[in-house]
Amino acid sequence: MGADDVFSSSDQKKRVRSEKPPFTLATIKKAIPAHCFHRSLLRSLSYLFCNLTICCTLFYAEQTYIPILPTPLNYVGLPIYWFIQGAFMAGMWVLCHELGHHAFSEYPWVDNILGLIIHSALMTPYFSWKYSHRRHHSNTGSLAYDEVYPPPLKDSIPWYAKYMDNPVRRVIGIVCMLFVAFPLYLLFNVYSRKHDRFANHFDPYSPIFNDSERLQVVISDAGILAALYVFYSLSTAHGFAWFFCAYLAPLLVMFALIITTTFLQHTNPTIPHYDNSEWEWLRGALCTIDLDYGPWLNKVFHYSNTTHICHHLFPMIPHYHAREATEAIKPVLGDYYQIDSTPIPKLLYRAAKECIYAEPDEGSKGKGVYWYRPYNHKI
Repeated sequence: MGADDVFSSSDQKKRVRSEKPPFTLATIKKAIPAHCFHRSLLRSLSYLFCNLTICCTLFYAEQTYIPILPTPLNYVGLPIYWFIQGAFMAGMWVLCHELGHHAFSEYPWVDNILGLIIHSALMTPYFSWKYSHRRHHSNTGSLAYDEVYPPPLKDSIPWYAKYMDNPVRRVIGIVCMLFVAFPLYLLFNVYSRKHDRFANHFDPYSPIFNDSERLQVVISDAGILAALYVFYSLSTAHGFAWFFCAYLAPLLVMFALIITTTFLQHTNPTIPHYDNSEWEWLRGALCTIDLDYGPWLNKVFHYSNTTHICHHLFPMIPHYHAREATEAIKPVLGDYYQIDSTPIPKLLYRAAKECIYAEPDEGSKGKGVYWYRPYNHKI
């Protein structure tokens, strides 16, 4: 049995509706209880403290107990630590994501200070990512202007690419993407839209940013440099192997989990994208899906994966109200809402196989509505 059989597409859901919705943002908002929009600094800090405590406890366990495990149990213990610690670091990153949206508290200065410190420790330039992510929210689903995962068009696919479309190449591509996509996005704007010149998240004069944001990009750079200095000092004092096992490997897992979630939320055969003739903000905000990873990972990720549609509509709702808000808007959204509980490996493989380029349906009136296609798509 090959990978295509294991990861078959028989469980695919029907497409999300792509026509102009019969409801407005105000209609959706009215369905949400008013208290869901309330941000409590103390409650948000309690989640942050809990997440930090778990990460510190896991680090203590890795330092104290894994070294005394008999061989080969110590070699099994380390990867387990890497994955669990990386998952909780991803949960911490999600809270920083809330800080960037000011969904953490009513005090932007508190959000910015905490976000700068914690995101820098997680190798993410806080202000730079905050501003590029804001533009993603402003242009979700736009072929021309979305900042993350805009689908390539058929004409941009090289002629030889279809000859490399096989299960081995797909699996290798998935693994490479998971561990390097986030650094490449920050450094070279890979997996983002094209700008008229080189763009990255560390150049204050990058076309990603406007004049009012450039100083804060420099502050983000300073935060990353400070974190790198601390990491260099720790690596020098304890050795690179110690640093890799304690921090760098979990960080790579964190990158992989972040990319897994953000990629799958925006890359699915069932969700549309729009060109300039059809795109409008509400239709674009609905161009995503929720993902159900099961009770443990859902909780570790603060349910951000199961409430992503609501988050795109109302990004200032804190995560501890987002599930209630999601349940409230489902009857309003109807067929414009979708959640996928397909196992992560199957979702990733399906995206690698079927989400190669985007084009409109033949004969469709909505020529500006684009859908993902596989290489072997027959019109």
